[in-house]
Amino acid sequence: MIPTMPFGRTGHDSTRIIFGAAALGDVTQDEADATLELVRRHGVNHLDTAASYGESELRMAPFLAEHRDEYFLATKTGTRTRDEAYAEINLSLERLQTDHVDLIQLHNLVAEDEWRCAFAPGGVLEAVVRAREEGLVRHIGVTGHGVTVAAQHLRSLAEFDFDSVLLPYNFPMSQNAAYIADFEALTATCADRGVAVQTIKAITRAPWGDREQTAATWYEPLRDQGAIDTAVAWVLGRDGVFLNTVGDIHILPMVLDAAERFAGRPLEEDMRALESAFGLEPLFV
Repeated sequence: MIPTMPFGRTGHDSTRIIFGAAALGDVTQDEADATLELVRRHGVNHLDTAASYGESELRMAPFLAEHRDEYFLATKTGTRTRDEAYAEINLSLERLQTDHVDLIQLHNLVAEDEWRCAFAPGGVLEAVVRAREEGLVRHIGVTGHGVTVAAQHLRSLAEFDFDSVLLPYNFPMSQNAAYIADFEALTATCADRGVAVQTIKAITRAPWGDREQTAATWYEPLRDQGAIDTAVAWVLGRDGVFLNTVGDIHILPMVLDAAERFAGRPLEEDMRALESAFGLEPLFV
């Protein structure tokens, strides 16, 4: 079984693997139903989607109608103003066919102009706080991509007491000294304050570049089971972080299987061998 740990101070014990429902953004309802049943069989109890993930929220609704009480349910709003965000939150609840989500996240809050807008009067923060006061959401988080995201999350935590953060973390990115220094500072702050840390992009091989995109992910993923085992184990080998799964339903089973077999963090030489064998490259530079 995949182990659980407290999701920050929310009171929920989440599986260390969180289902990233971006994988459901462009699939049939039958495919979505089968994928969610697979997630359930693996014991995953935390689902993470977003308003911008295509049809994901709609595809999850039939499953949630039967199993809502079994799951910590998270979604995201990418809007930056109060009124737009409040409307989007209510639309997400309608699409998910639920009266609340356990976590609403400010989606990809990294760009400076968007960051300033979010925290200004009339910004998205006012909407999510209102939604929490009304019981539409229970907790509030922030997410992001890129090499400046950890530093921006630290700034966000200085502005508001978020319950969770989400950002990239994998072996290639750990070789970026500036990024990993910011990541370490962020995770230390999160540990002190009881903020959950979610990680993404665990099985990134490289950017697609000029190559044909042959998976639903916006990066080229690892596809070899042994390589995925090693990459997943490297992330899970860090105490205190969660791993959000891959955005492709066909690769997802390998990530879940890797999590089931996790026994410890690979050695540095194992990671160097993986890097050499598969040409690992950082997704963000």
